[in-house]
Amino acid sequence: MMKKHLLVAAVLAACALGAHADTIAKAKTSGVVTMGVRDSSGALSYTLGEGKYAGYHIEICQRIIANMEKAAGRKLEIKYQSVTSQNRIPLTQNGTIDIECGSTTNNVARQRDVAFVVTAFVEEVRIAVKANSGITSIAQLKDRNVATTTGTTSVQLLRKHERANGVDFKEIFGKDHADSFLLLESGRAEAFVMDGQILAGNIANAKNPADYRIVGEVLNVEPIAIMIRKDDPAFKKLADDTVIALAKSGELAKLYDKWFMQPIPPKNARVGLPPSEATKAIWLSPNDKPAEDYAKK
Repeated sequence: MMKKHLLVAAVLAACALGAHADTIAKAKTSGVVTMGVRDSSGALSYTLGEGKYAGYHIEICQRIIANMEKAAGRKLEIKYQSVTSQNRIPLTQNGTIDIECGSTTNNVARQRDVAFVVTAFVEEVRIAVKANSGITSIAQLKDRNVATTTGTTSVQLLRKHERANGVDFKEIFGKDHADSFLLLESGRAEAFVMDGQILAGNIANAKNPADYRIVGEVLNVEPIAIMIRKDDPAFKKLADDTVIALAKSGELAKLYDKWFMQPIPPKNARVGLPPSEATKAIWLSPNDKPAEDYAKK
């Protein structure tokens, strides 16, 4: 009897996993797709308040969902679920969210747990400081408080950088990117290490943007990608095909200009971050290669 119960439990678990894995079928049945979004991931994904979200990755995900509607043969309601650096992967794995449209680095370790859509944005990890701090390089972070966001890889990259040898600093953590920037703004941290566009976005929306600057060496070049569940080839193909078509048509470049080079809501601030050469290259040859492939050889 015990074996029978265990077998039934295993079958039910497998069925649940399969239902979660087939995202298009799940959406067709429920009429709903849940988008994982970030509250303060620069111009990639951010909140407008009152449950509304905007950004470059948000708009790309909306294009993917429009193609999901065609595949599902019905209109889909989009539900937004705010996620953090700590919970975004588990919530993708367990089916709470169907597609994560934030600022997640595609790397080998994460590919064991989730899948990534072909990259539409390649990031450079940098350091933000107050303009009057005098800090211009990694070496000057010695014995200072450095902020980063819990669940991200940025400080790990800083510690591993060749110019960080002998540079001992104290990490302090923000629960999200806005909280980390507040640590810098309030003086509790003297530097904030994070993706350049997140730094630029938070600076653009600060009370006095001129009080901050992005400085120092590029710590890493990372593909930032839209995340989905593993083992769902139909949905991955639909999402990949959507991004590839946007890249080939030139629409990705237009979306980038809209979100990074033009004034954006709610404050009509301009991030002012031109696309990196690596981002331009990925538009010409879309792929889902992990961050390790971008490392120095």
